[in-house]
Amino acid sequence: MTQNISSHSQGHRVMGFWRVWALAVGCAIGSGIFMMPTLLAPYGMLGLSSWLVAGAGTVLIALTFARLATRIPKTGGLYIYADSGLGAMAGFIVGWCYWISCLTAVASVAIAFISYLSAYVPMLAEHNQVGLVACLGLIWLIIGLNIRSIKGSSIFQVITTILKIVPLLLLAVLGLINMQPEMLPEYNPTELSPIAAISAATMLVMWSFLGIESATVPAGNVIKPEKTIPRAIIASVLTILVLYILVSLAVNLTVPTSELKDSTAPFKLAAERLMGPVGALVVTLGALLSTLGSLNANTLMCGQMPMAIAKNGLFPKRFKHLSKNGTPTFGLFVSGGIVSVLLIMNYTKGLIGAFTFLVMMATLATLMAYTLCAIAEFYFLKQDKPSAARNRAIVLGIGTFVYSLFCILGAGQEIVFYSFFLILLGLPIYALQRKPEKRKTKTSMNEELFTD
Repeated sequence: MTQNISSHSQGHRVMGFWRVWALAVGCAIGSGIFMMPTLLAPYGMLGLSSWLVAGAGTVLIALTFARLATRIPKTGGLYIYADSGLGAMAGFIVGWCYWISCLTAVASVAIAFISYLSAYVPMLAEHNQVGLVACLGLIWLIIGLNIRSIKGSSIFQVITTILKIVPLLLLAVLGLINMQPEMLPEYNPTELSPIAAISAATMLVMWSFLGIESATVPAGNVIKPEKTIPRAIIASVLTILVLYILVSLAVNLTVPTSELKDSTAPFKLAAERLMGPVGALVVTLGALLSTLGSLNANTLMCGQMPMAIAKNGLFPKRFKHLSKNGTPTFGLFVSGGIVSVLLIMNYTKGLIGAFTFLVMMATLATLMAYTLCAIAEFYFLKQDKPSAARNRAIVLGIGTFVYSLFCILGAGQEIVFYSFFLILLGLPIYALQRKPEKRKTKTSMNEELFTD
């Protein structure tokens, strides 16, 4: 069962409410939101309504994680919850899946950053080798920042989170002030049933919400984690949900659906209509800051998650060693190496192909971790005394579980296959690292039976 892995000294507890909030918001608001109007345009009004469905589901997930963080305020977040509630193997699978999702997220967000930058530096998109070198350089720069100190990384996160929100709010306000209701899309332009259309759109939208759980991971660095983390994670979800809905409405009320469908930069298109070339530049800078903050947050998770698993004895010991600055240097170096390999292997597909594949992998891996954590909550609730609060928590847990499954079903067979394959790759590590349990001899079992 779970050992006490919250061994950081008080000197390393440098993350208060705003830094944890910035981590969750910064990790979630990344590259996804800037392409969503184009991806959702074929689904009409049902595409817009998927923001509400995904938002409601994410609120359920956040409330479940808030309860789990109050029960177990330790570094590791999702991994610790599954390990404590379902055992070592389930915990390992969750930790492994989440680490994989962070690695693929780092790779995909780095590609998104270079994609936005290529609008002003064309050679990044025209020559794959140049773009690849730029991606690798960016990733190792952010890894260096995280190796230097958790405090510096978290301060950087607060700054980039605030700077990325400002352009989005500006676009939302101007779009709603100058809105043209006649530009709203038709109800359901697809040949799918309403439920099938919403399901498909919700799976796309979920990429824009992934990351809110990151607030639970670095608990060992958080001041009063049992209070700070639940407040920060709920506040971050509400912040993201309101911002996403306002911005999406603003874009759809400014640009016709026919133009959105073919646009590779829908936010830039809307900004040009509202503010001219200056607006396009502002939104591009906002996109760069947004992806940079998301990249930093996911890199932080790449070091924290394997450290938590290693402290529980299921990953090589070197992953749990901290530098004098309190950072998991070895885990960050290994993560950087794996991300570099992922980029080199997928960059031949081009910017968009590599981005799409890695995004889908990251989304599904995270959703699988969500599902197991929802099941773990049932284990804890079973031990609670009957009460109205317990009944509400049971309903909440069921809602989180059902919603996670709903999203997983929308991923498609190919992505599910690759995710299952990645889980199998991790199991040999679990088998090699897990300490053998002491088996009872026949004599000792007979003695227990006799004494009973």
